[in-house]
Amino acid sequence: MNLQDRINEIKEILNKASYEYYVLDQPTIEDYEYDQLMSELIKIENEHPELKTSDSPTNKIGGEVLSKFEKVEHSSKMMSLSDAFNYEELKEFDVRVRKEAPTATYCCELKIDGLSVALRYENGGLVLGATRGNGIIGENITSNVKTIKSIPLKLSNSLSIEVRGEIFMPKKSFHALNEERALNEEELFANCRNAAAGSIRQLDSKIAAKRNLDAFLYYLLDDTSKTQVESLENMKKLGFKVNPYFKACSTMDDVCAYIEEIASIRETLPYDIDGIVIKVNEKDLYTKIGETVKYPKWAIAYKFPPEEVKTKLIDITYQVGRSGVITPVANFKPVFVQGSLISKATLHNEDYILAKDIHINDIVLIRKAGDVIPEVVRPVLEERKEIVPFKMIDKCPCCQTPLIRKAGEADYFCLNPNCTEKIVNRLIHFASKPAYNIDSLGDKLVLQLYEAGYLKSIADIFELYQHYDALITLPGLGEKSIKHLLEAIEVSKKNNLNLLLFGLGIKHCGAKISTLICKTFKTMEAIKKAEFETIAEINDIGEAIAYEIVAYMNQPEHQELLNKLQELGLNMTYESLEVHENYFTNKKCVLTGTLDSMGRTEAKKLIEQFGGSLTESVSAKTDILILGTNPGSKFDKAKKLGIYIMEEPEFLEKIKE
Repeated sequence: MNLQDRINEIKEILNKASYEYYVLDQPTIEDYEYDQLMSELIKIENEHPELKTSDSPTNKIGGEVLSKFEKVEHSSKMMSLSDAFNYEELKEFDVRVRKEAPTATYCCELKIDGLSVALRYENGGLVLGATRGNGIIGENITSNVKTIKSIPLKLSNSLSIEVRGEIFMPKKSFHALNEERALNEEELFANCRNAAAGSIRQLDSKIAAKRNLDAFLYYLLDDTSKTQVESLENMKKLGFKVNPYFKACSTMDDVCAYIEEIASIRETLPYDIDGIVIKVNEKDLYTKIGETVKYPKWAIAYKFPPEEVKTKLIDITYQVGRSGVITPVANFKPVFVQGSLISKATLHNEDYILAKDIHINDIVLIRKAGDVIPEVVRPVLEERKEIVPFKMIDKCPCCQTPLIRKAGEADYFCLNPNCTEKIVNRLIHFASKPAYNIDSLGDKLVLQLYEAGYLKSIADIFELYQHYDALITLPGLGEKSIKHLLEAIEVSKKNNLNLLLFGLGIKHCGAKISTLICKTFKTMEAIKKAEFETIAEINDIGEAIAYEIVAYMNQPEHQELLNKLQELGLNMTYESLEVHENYFTNKKCVLTGTLDSMGRTEAKKLIEQFGGSLTESVSAKTDILILGTNPGSKFDKAKKLGIYIMEEPEFLEKIKE
């Protein structure tokens, strides 16, 4: 047997073994035998690189390193699905479908919580793997897709086709990855979806290979199958891994029964799902039923309601904010909620805890508000046994100063100006991205510099250069990182005045209020001299905010700080952005997800430059939702309210106009 014949023989055995193990879950050879054959193939290819082909099983172990991901245009738009959150909305969908297609039936599939992928094959070989991106333009992730063992590099026949599906990280791989990251003192992934997204976008394909990703395929382009069920069966025959839980349903009642069945086994599945996809089964009805600009009208995604998980409340601890506000925090036995391990949740204030009747040792229900923020729903009263009654603390947990709760306010405050936690959190806030935005001066570094004695006040940030020789010797730092930090601090001095005012951390004086104040008074000197009545008359400000600003400016230590910052060269003048008439003028916008082309701060500046505004929450007054990748619950709310949804390419075009 010559060398080429031996390569072909090994490839055939390994490809067959991978298909049986990773797709059929029916291994036929021992791991040892598989590893021996793989080692032999690697050795041959290293000695004779001209014999290595793109469909070699050795590509599954990675090796290609990219400098960046190239953008690729999809052959046809990768559309998203509209959502249903209850059975009533599913029945409304059914009515709309049957209006156009009275005889339609449905195919139900699990909604895998991962990220969409398009796979293109030419003459049976995999030539492209691409992310969904904005549906029109995605990223070329072929080198990483090749490392996913369930995705075939070569089909059983020489077809030129495109299939689409979902890349995900199995729960087992997720837990193993986080255990490894914990040992290396790296930040843990929040859930399987985030871990999958982070892994598939690694520039080094060897890292992606180690993450043990998987994929289910569910859509075949230019398919001649008569039904979606038949299409899934055909994909299986071609060697693609298809989720086994798909089911044909004649009526919407059958669909609802299927949802209940899956919900009962959801937690036992080896991967995360966040709902059920319901498609009209008969493909010849798709054209008649139609589609909108964004969604096919013949399919919908049913989203499971927020998952509520029981756990034990072990303790209530307290955090001290930059303004001195004391926030109770629930510490409970760690529990997985929607794919991430949760052990803490804010309890807001004393009134919140009393209203919910929460006590230490209670069994409580935990969920993620908006699928993101952990919250305590309620105690499970029927399981209450030996509890420790809640009693709000009366002294600061950091400095032991007696706490103050003013009449008409829900929060307790530590008024000690020298409270360590207040000082550190004030410094962290000042340097943060939404405030003065000092690059590389993150939370951990602020704390390290505070503990080392170099950072006690905001002014100290701008005098760190005096300690250069000492700073480069601190653990984890060095000459390069300190130079970068000092350069970033120097650049920040040119920041507009509204960022400085927000960074000072004046009570009630957020980013929007700071901008309004600066637009009115133009200079810090004018703000310092502004009278209470003048500030209170500004639209959207009022007496409570005016009081806090005047009180701050009248305190000698704050006057001293502002004078010092001026001496250090910080900009003390507000430069108004020149407003150009544009599509966004006078429009209220909300951004959800991540834009590929720019950060949130840059997008906000552009919108404001054109006379629009970018707010945090979706309401009936919102004009536009700007849609980035991995959108959150704002997307769902905007769809419900009928708000115009603008994807990133259109946003960039409108900005250019």
